[in-house]
Amino acid sequence: MHWNVFFAMVALGVCLMGQVVAGTFVQIRLPLGDIDLELYDKDKPETVRNFLRYIQSGAFTNNQFIHRWEPGFVIQGGGYWVADRRLSSVEILPIDTFGTITNEYSVGRKFSNVYGTIAMARAGGLPNSADSQWFLNLGDNAFLDSVDGGFTVFGHVVGNTNVLERFNKVDSANGVYRMDIGGALNHLPVLSLDPTYDDLVYADITTLRVSVEKLAASTRQVSWMSVKNATNVVEFTSTFPPTWNTLIKTNGNGSRLQVQDSSTSSATRFYRVRVEHRP
Repeated sequence: MHWNVFFAMVALGVCLMGQVVAGTFVQIRLPLGDIDLELYDKDKPETVRNFLRYIQSGAFTNNQFIHRWEPGFVIQGGGYWVADRRLSSVEILPIDTFGTITNEYSVGRKFSNVYGTIAMARAGGLPNSADSQWFLNLGDNAFLDSVDGGFTVFGHVVGNTNVLERFNKVDSANGVYRMDIGGALNHLPVLSLDPTYDDLVYADITTLRVSVEKLAASTRQVSWMSVKNATNVVEFTSTFPPTWNTLIKTNGNGSRLQVQDSSTSSATRFYRVRVEHRP
């Protein structure tokens, strides 16, 4: 397989003044488009914490790819990544896990495995075996709610379901093809009939949990959960359509960072944080 150096960028969390009060928002950036999800922090706390841990460790922002595609059923990721596409000898490796978590299907409110939800994958017959692998439901898979204590749904898509629909089409004009390279990669989605490593469906995931707090009349504090080993860029705009201006660029360390904006401008400012990362 051939490869090319690529540069990926994630933009998430355009915030108004005030604190973010919804569940954690994450963005899955695919070559086919971005998928925004809201996670159920309060109802599925351990599952969400586990998912966020993989994001902040860099495991989900470092050449992870969708390794299973079942049209009308699921797309699944969190299992494998490509070590370094810049090298001539590319490897597909399993994602290192942090161990298994307790099944939270019946914790808090119960959420069904319907279209557009995200849930944890696990070993058959072992309800407490979920670790890093997740899946997005491409159809109404409510039957999964009664399998071995239920598959834990911990979030739902809040935008761009048209990207999900690309995985429900199997005609050649759709531009997504399924191939079998053996083992767990027997239903692998690729973007070419003659694929290279660049044609895997990479899934870079980030969560920034951006909030903006007014400290004084002309001072606002922007805080966010930084992405480790990547350049985190805080930007602002006062116009729509937006023209984004850089407030700060900094290296993320996986912890919560903050920056103050002491502009004397009277115009209302809107903020976003985007992450620049390389494979």
